[in-house]
Amino acid sequence: MPIVIDIDVMLARRKMSVGELAERVGITPANLAVLKNGRAKAVRFTTLDALCKVLDCQPGDLIRHEPEGAADVGT
Repeated sequence: MPIVIDIDVMLARRKMSVGELAERVGITPANLAVLKNGRAKAVRFTTLDALCKVLDCQPGDLIRHEPEGAADVGT
């Protein structure tokens, strides 16, 4: 999928566990895992806002676009 979720990167930078983030954001650890692992089909802006507030970051720090086939370029 061309949309990549980098929550794990921000968690490592903030030295925070998935459980702590889920609790502070107000979602279940299971739902956070679905989002973190790229299996989510959508994310609510309220959830994205809460993630950004807790992680002290911008949406672009959590979500990025990686065009399909980008890894194949030059091979």
